[in-house]
Amino acid sequence: MSEASFTLFQNTAVGIEVVLYACCLTAFFYPYMAGRKRGHPADIIKMLTVFASYSIIYFFNMAVSMGTLVCMISVIVLLTLAARYLGMEKKAALFMGVVFFCIRNLSSLAVVSVNFYIIRYCGKGADAAKVLQNTALNFFMVELLQFMLFFVLLYMAAHEIKKCRIELHIGELCYLLLAPVTGILFVNILFRILTVVAKGDLIIRLYEQYPVLIGIIPVSAALFYASILVTIISYQKVAGLQAEKKRYFVEQQQVHAIQERMAEVEQFYDGIRRMKHEMKNHLTNIKGLLESGNYGDMGNYISRMDESMDAFEFSIKTGNTVTDVIVNDRQKAAEKQGIRFRSEFTYPESEKYDAYDIGIIINNLLQNALEACGKMRQGDRYIIISSRQKRKFFLIEVRNPFEGEIIMDADTNLPISTKEKEPFGKKGSMHGFGLSNVKREAQEYMGDIDIKIKKNEFSVTVMLQERRQV
Repeated sequence: MSEASFTLFQNTAVGIEVVLYACCLTAFFYPYMAGRKRGHPADIIKMLTVFASYSIIYFFNMAVSMGTLVCMISVIVLLTLAARYLGMEKKAALFMGVVFFCIRNLSSLAVVSVNFYIIRYCGKGADAAKVLQNTALNFFMVELLQFMLFFVLLYMAAHEIKKCRIELHIGELCYLLLAPVTGILFVNILFRILTVVAKGDLIIRLYEQYPVLIGIIPVSAALFYASILVTIISYQKVAGLQAEKKRYFVEQQQVHAIQERMAEVEQFYDGIRRMKHEMKNHLTNIKGLLESGNYGDMGNYISRMDESMDAFEFSIKTGNTVTDVIVNDRQKAAEKQGIRFRSEFTYPESEKYDAYDIGIIINNLLQNALEACGKMRQGDRYIIISSRQKRKFFLIEVRNPFEGEIIMDADTNLPISTKEKEPFGKKGSMHGFGLSNVKREAQEYMGDIDIKIKKNEFSVTVMLQERRQV
C-alpha cells in the first residue's frame, strides 16, 4: 500500500465514521422529539437538523483540525439552541448531547489498550508498504470495534433514559450531568498524557512505562459508564416516587371530592324526606283550592310543586349512589358546554366491586372526554358512557370525538399527555395522567384498559374482574 492510498483510505474511513456517528446521534434524539410522525416533512427536517449539526462540524474539523473537545462542545451548543425547534427542552437536549459524547469518549478509551497492543506489531514488515497495510488494517479493526462497543453502550443508555418522564429542573440536570461531564474531561486529559512528545522528537508512551494501565484504563472507562447508568436509574427511582406521590395525591383528592359530593347527596335525600313529610300539607292546600273553585291558583301551586320535585330527582340512575352523583355531575357539565351526553351505564350487581374504585374510573374517563370535546372547535361533540357485565367481568366504555393527533406511548400503550411532560420535556397531544390512574385501578381488579382510535373518535374500554388482587 502506498502512502497516498493509505491517506485516501484513512480519510474515507473517517468520513464514513462521521456519517455513522451522525446517524446514531439522530436516532438517539429522535424518540424524544415532539410531533413524531413517520414520513412527515417537518419530522424529516428535524432529523436532518440533528444529523447536520454533527456531520458538518466534524467534516469541518477534518479540514481545519479544531480539536475533538471543541467539536463536541459545538455540537452540544447547536443542539441545545435548536431544542425548541426539535420539540425538546433545552436542558433535555443538553443532557442528551453530553451523554452521547461521553459514551463515545468512553468507548474510544475502552479500546485504546487494544490499539496500543496491536500497533506494536504494525511497524514490523519487510518494507514501508507492508507497514502501511498493517497500520490501515489495525485502524479499521480498532475503529470497527470502537463503533460496535459505542453502539451497544448507547443503546443501553437510551433504554434507561427512555424511562425518565418528568421535566428536568436545574438541580436534577446538574446531578445527571456530573458523571458524563467528568467522564468527558477524564478521557480528554488521559488521551493527552498517554502519548507525550518530548524534546528531540522523543515519544514517551505511558503504556510502556506502566504496563498495568492496559487493564486499568478499560476498567476505568467501564466504571465511568456504570456511574452514568447508576445516576440515571437512581434518578428514575426518585422521579417514580415523585410521580407515584402525585398520582396518589390526585386519587385522594378525587375520593375526597366524591365524599364531599356524597355529603351533598345526603342533604339531597333529607330534602326528599322533608318533601314527603310536607306532602300532607300540600294535599290539604290543593283540596282547599279545589273546594273554593280557584282552579288557576291550584294549577300554579301544582306547577311549583312539580318544579320542587324535579330538583330532587337525578335524570340518570345507575343503580349506585356514588356513580349516580358522578355521572349526573358530568352530564350537567357537558350540557353547559353544549356537548351531547348519553349514559347506558349500570352499576354491577356483584358486591365484589368497591363503589369508590368504580367512581374513580368513570370520573377520570368522563373528565378526559369532557376535556377532549372542550378542545374541539367544530364538529359533533358527544360523550357516550356504557357498561355491560359478563359473568365475572365488568366492562366500562366511554366514547368521544377529538381533534388533532394522538400519539401513543410505546411502553404504556396510553396516549401521551399534555398535562405531564414527555421524556425530558417533550410536549404530547391530549389526555392527562387520568388514564394511568384508570389503568392502575383496573389492574387491582386483575383487569386492563383497551384504547381504540377510529377516524376522530376516541374509545376507552376498561375491563374489571370480580376478585381483586390481594
